[in-house]
Amino acid sequence: MLPIRDENPTLRPAVMTIALVAANVLMWVLVQGMGTQPALTESICNFGLIPGEALGRIAAGSTISLGPEFRCSVDDPGSWWTAVSSMFMHGGWFHLIGNMWFLWVFGNNVEDVMGRGRFVLFYLLCGFGADAAQVLSNPSSAIPMVGASGAIGGVMGAYAVLFPKVRVETLLILGFFVRMINVPAWGMLGYWFGLQILMGLPTLGNESGGVAFWAHIGGFLAGVALVFIFRNSKLVGAHRSAARHSRPRVIRR
Repeated sequence: MLPIRDENPTLRPAVMTIALVAANVLMWVLVQGMGTQPALTESICNFGLIPGEALGRIAAGSTISLGPEFRCSVDDPGSWWTAVSSMFMHGGWFHLIGNMWFLWVFGNNVEDVMGRGRFVLFYLLCGFGADAAQVLSNPSSAIPMVGASGAIGGVMGAYAVLFPKVRVETLLILGFFVRMINVPAWGMLGYWFGLQILMGLPTLGNESGGVAFWAHIGGFLAGVALVFIFRNSKLVGAHRSAARHSRPRVIRR
């Protein structure tokens, strides 16, 4: 299920959502060389979060293999600064585009009811929650973790709490069956969250690359919890009033 757009108005331009998208794109272009080698591997090694390194379980000078031709050197065991830098790194074009699309669809309305500064802090804290969940799923892992999807999962969790009944136009793909459907946000986001749990359980403790499902889960749950602290009651009220007035008048039968 791929969200295309939501039926949810915004009160102000989503300045910080656009800024976060721009920051991720700039990192992809300027630091990661748009996926070319050796820039991509070097950026993942230098700026990705490696659980075993962050927890000091991998000794300095150790070499981590990312494949037959690519290796990382552990320089600073116990350092957590990569918990931030990893949020702005990606593993490929589809990884970047997918994350930025979800951020744009759901981030503008969440920013709208938090305010710009609070939204950025909320986003970063959700990213930390995602990092913590992924690290706890395999504390000794030597595989770097990159991507904004954990923080974006937090945005999605907040959206599910704030706007559960808002209709989301979604592209449904089931094999050769492709169709546009309208579903409430709680249905689309609940399906996404359930899928992360279903796919994440078999990966607990496993040393393998792929999708960081537990980062998605941790970020989503962080968003569900933190939204009650970061939402602005006045902005929530104004947003809901604008949403009621923007709905078309129809006769239902």
